[in-house]
Amino acid sequence: MQVVSSARALGPAPLGAVYRAVWRWHFYAGLLVIPFLILLAVTGGLYLFHKEIDAVVHANLLRVQPGTGPGLAPSALVANAQRAVPGTPLTYVTPGDPGAAAAVGIRTPEGTHRLVYLDPADGRVLGSIGPKSTVMGIVRQLHSLAFFGVWPPYVIEIVGGWTVVLVLTGLYLWWPRGGRKGGVVSLRGTPTKRIFWRDLHAVSGLLAAIFLAFLAVTGMPWSSFWGGQTHRLVAAAGIGFPAGAWGDAPSSSLPLQAVAADVGWTMQTSPVPLSSGHHQGAPTKEGTPADLPTSIGLDAAVAIFNEAGLERGYAVALPQTAEGVYSGTVYPADLAKERAIHLDQYTGRKLIDVAFADYGWGGKAIEWGVNVHMGQEFGRLNQIVLALACVLVIVMAVGALVMWWKRRPPGSLAAPPWPSDRRPVVAVTAILFVLGLVYPLTGISMLAILAVDLIGHHMLAARAASAA
Repeated sequence: MQVVSSARALGPAPLGAVYRAVWRWHFYAGLLVIPFLILLAVTGGLYLFHKEIDAVVHANLLRVQPGTGPGLAPSALVANAQRAVPGTPLTYVTPGDPGAAAAVGIRTPEGTHRLVYLDPADGRVLGSIGPKSTVMGIVRQLHSLAFFGVWPPYVIEIVGGWTVVLVLTGLYLWWPRGGRKGGVVSLRGTPTKRIFWRDLHAVSGLLAAIFLAFLAVTGMPWSSFWGGQTHRLVAAAGIGFPAGAWGDAPSSSLPLQAVAADVGWTMQTSPVPLSSGHHQGAPTKEGTPADLPTSIGLDAAVAIFNEAGLERGYAVALPQTAEGVYSGTVYPADLAKERAIHLDQYTGRKLIDVAFADYGWGGKAIEWGVNVHMGQEFGRLNQIVLALACVLVIVMAVGALVMWWKRRPPGSLAAPPWPSDRRPVVAVTAILFVLGLVYPLTGISMLAILAVDLIGHHMLAARAASAA
C-alpha cells in the first residue's frame, strides 16, 4: 500500500494551494485520531452517567435501606471490613446520603487493594471489589488507556493535540467558498453516494467542533506529560494550590493523590503534612522511652471532619506511619464544596484546610474545565449536552471513514496531494507547529509524520523516475 498518493492517482483537483495544504494535514490528523475519537466518545459518553450506571449495576454494594438509628461508629465498620477482607485499612469513605453504603479501602497481604462495602446501620458486609473494577472504573481506564499500562496514556495526550489540529483544519475546509451552499449545513445525495458522507462528516463536524476542541483541551490537565508540566508551572506561578496554607506545618514528600482515592486536579501534587506529636516518644535520659502519644482514632477524626462541614461522601485516608495524618478529602460535583483537610493524628489539630475558594485563578479555571468535561458543573443539562456531542463525534468519525473508503483508489492510502507551490505548505505547517510547541508530544509526532511524508514522496518520485 502506498503511504503517499500522487496527484495523478487522485485526478485533477481545482483547489487553492492553501486549501490543499490544510486538507493534507487534516487527513493525517483524522488518520491518527479517528479510531481514538470513537473510543473516547463511547467511553466518555458512558462515563458522563457513571454514578447512575454504577448505582444500578452495583446496587447490591452501593445502596442500602436507610437506617433510623445513629449507626455503627466508623472504627467498628473498619473492624468488620478487616474481618471480611484481612489486611491494612487505608481509607474510610463516609456514606453520601442515608441510602448509601460506607466503604473501607484495604490493602491485602498480597498487595492488592479492595473496597469493602458495609451497611452503616448495622455493619453488615455487603461485598468487596477492586477500586477500579466497577463497570465505570473499567470504562474510565479505557477512556484514558490506563487499562493497558503506563505508556498508552501518553497516546491520549498526543491524540488530544491532534484533535485540536483536526478541528482547526476542519473548520477551514468547511468554510463556504465559491458560492457553495450544499454541505454547509445540509446533506446532499443519498447514503450510496460519497457526497452524502462528505456532507454528513462536514455538518456533524461543524456541530461537534466547539465541544471537541473544548473536551480535548480540558482533558489535557489529566494527561501524563503535559498535565504534570502544567501542575509544576501553575504551582510555580502561585496560581494553583495556595502554598501559604501550609504555614509552618512540616510536610512529607508524599503527594495527596498517593493517599486520597479521588481528589481535585489542583491538590493532586500538594504535599501531605506530617503529624508532630510522635516526637513526644523520644527516649529519656535514663534510656527508657517516654510515654508514647496515642492517636485520636478514626471516630474522633470523623467527628472533627463532620464539624468542619466536609460534604458527606468524603473519604478519610488513615495514617500509615507514626508521622502520618488523617486526611479528609471530597471531590463533589459542586466545585464550591471541594475541600481537603489534614489533621494531626495525635492532637486532632487542623494542619491544613484548603477549599476551592482558596485556589489561585489558574487552579480554579482548570478545575472548572475538568468539571464541565466530566458532565458535573451544570447538572443533568451538562450530561445531556455532552452526550449529544459524543454522538456527533461518532457520526463525524464514521462519515469520515466511509467517505475516505469510497474515494480511496485500490492499494493507496489516498492522502490528498500537496500543492505544487510549496510556500503555502510551509506556511500552514509552521502555523500548526506552533500548536506543537504548546503540546510537545503532539509536536514530536508532527515531525515524525512530516518525515514519513517526505520520505514517501521521495520514494514515489524515485520510482516514477526509474519507470520513465
